[in-house]
Amino acid sequence: MTDPYSTLRTLLDERYTCRAFRPDPVPRETIEQVLTAAQRTPSWCNTQPWQLTITDGDATDRFRKALLDHINGTPTESDLPFPPAYNGVYRDRRRECGGALYTAVGVARGDHEGTLRQMLRNFELFDAPHVAILTTEADLGVYGAVDCGLYLTSFLLAAQSLGIATAPQAALASYSPFLHEYFGIPESRQIIAGVSFGYPDPDHAVNGFRTTRADLANVITWHTS
Repeated sequence: MTDPYSTLRTLLDERYTCRAFRPDPVPRETIEQVLTAAQRTPSWCNTQPWQLTITDGDATDRFRKALLDHINGTPTESDLPFPPAYNGVYRDRRRECGGALYTAVGVARGDHEGTLRQMLRNFELFDAPHVAILTTEADLGVYGAVDCGLYLTSFLLAAQSLGIATAPQAALASYSPFLHEYFGIPESRQIIAGVSFGYPDPDHAVNGFRTTRADLANVITWHTS
């Protein structure tokens, strides 16, 4: 019998950002299993600030088309500020991830057209049959957003446990005013991220690469005396 730690490690090790989905929809009852598990996420004072807007069926395709039409020439604007810069080790990790992605899809360094094409895949939702838009209550400030980050992890792992692939996407939040208007999301709620999800296309090259993780020595400082 597998112990709980080993089960969790397996989910963490096997989860990846899926960038090519099959068109098959996920049954509503399976999605609700994911949501039921994620709802157990802890939060500050049990405020549970997360809310999701989820697309299904033709609604996903309509949103996909509307989003692609909108981003053409529209400047980005997010409810929460994006990082102004990536420096040092954070820049290195970002470049490593991007390099592995472009190598997997055959985009050579300096191929600006290929890079743009792959970037636009974010707004095609990687052909996923569903997308969830995650929001927090603005009045709860940064800790509401932190709680939603915890919820996002629960959502990703619950989905992984049921064989559902996911792609958490801050890119969608970069057009927050459009998302507010399209889905009728009130201004009192801040958009954290989107999550495209569905069943993965295991034969697509883009799903073959994996990112690395820093050694514990690089992220932990022990005080023992």
